[in-house]
Amino acid sequence: MPVGDQPEDGRAGDSTAEPLLAPVDGVPPVLATADEVAAAAAKLATGTGPLAVDAERASGFRYSARAYLIQLRRAGAGTFLIDPIPVTDALAPLAEAINDLEWVLHSADQDLPGLAELGLRPARLFDTELGGRLAGYERVGLAAMVEKLLGRALRKGHGAADWSTRPLPADWLNYAALDVELLLELRAKVAADLEVQGKTDWAAQEFEHIRTTEPPAPKADRWRRTSGIHTLRRARQLAVVRELWTTRDALARARDVAPARILPDSAIVSAATADPRTIAQLRALPVFGGPRQRRYSREWLGAIDRARALPDSELPPLTQPFDGPPPPNRWERRDPIAAARLARARAAMGELSLEHAIPVENLLSPDLVRRLCWDGLPEYDRGDTAELAAAVDGFLKSGGARPWQRELAVPRLTIALAPTPA
Repeated sequence: MPVGDQPEDGRAGDSTAEPLLAPVDGVPPVLATADEVAAAAAKLATGTGPLAVDAERASGFRYSARAYLIQLRRAGAGTFLIDPIPVTDALAPLAEAINDLEWVLHSADQDLPGLAELGLRPARLFDTELGGRLAGYERVGLAAMVEKLLGRALRKGHGAADWSTRPLPADWLNYAALDVELLLELRAKVAADLEVQGKTDWAAQEFEHIRTTEPPAPKADRWRRTSGIHTLRRARQLAVVRELWTTRDALARARDVAPARILPDSAIVSAATADPRTIAQLRALPVFGGPRQRRYSREWLGAIDRARALPDSELPPLTQPFDGPPPPNRWERRDPIAAARLARARAAMGELSLEHAIPVENLLSPDLVRRLCWDGLPEYDRGDTAELAAAVDGFLKSGGARPWQRELAVPRLTIALAPTPA
């Protein structure tokens, strides 16, 4: 499901672009049997060129990131809507037909993991959203790009819906089909702009990076991202948050329900503050007395009791240990030299961003720049320029920077990070 930057009413903008209200060939039926999927695969195999792909999930409603609807379109074959839930074990013919093709997606990193779970993986990739960033477009939402490049107003509006709903409403299916209706034409326009700007190879490296990169492993101590946790001041309270968060996560995973729908963060923080000791006291707190939460009262109180019983030595620290550099606002006090390096490096990357009309975060990961400036080159503070350039290049390469990024960034960062005379 593409992420757009259109206004809340779902329109791309107040322009004279021609509205696209429905697919030209109508909304296709939803395919939900093995025979229907096999027939669609055979039809897609007869098409030509790349394959437009989109998937709808149920973010905010379900725990998993699985795809609840798959949209496919190919020249000469048409558009197909597939419900993968009843045919999860019957998608082999589809994979055989499409996995060797180039896929065109908008914000591909959102949909590829869920599609990979179904055995659907592209041999090549073109991401129109990322291509738009590299081409210097001001707005890269699907609706905005369709309007800018194709002169069509693409109505949106159901991206945040619960796509696990069955049956899917007709207007949702119309929306889903429209997501791939113009994706192939959009790809051609973006590719042409990238070619004119000399960025085709840069884009190809980025697309391949997205295609081949595995989803990141879950971060440690995810419970520390509980909204409102900053209001707690005692380690014992943090232990309660940790236990309640872990209990909620297990329940959410087992039921495939979004954690916030099991128990909101505000209730977790409220319980950590109030420290209830009985079910009655727990249910007197906001949310915990509701019908959906009462069924788990024993689990919630058990989590609080476990936190209360922990010895002091097992309580979580009040501050989260850093995995890498500290926040930049603390650098000046802890390491003024590193802070100065970071300021110069950021300025250099900002100049590159303006020169090539590429967002600075797409030129090079800001986190990688921070790590480089904090402790990536301590032994080269007084080295010569060639040694420094080699060290910068090696550090960026080990951090996953693509060749085009290093080609642009290394010369500028070498100048920025060269030690100033005493």
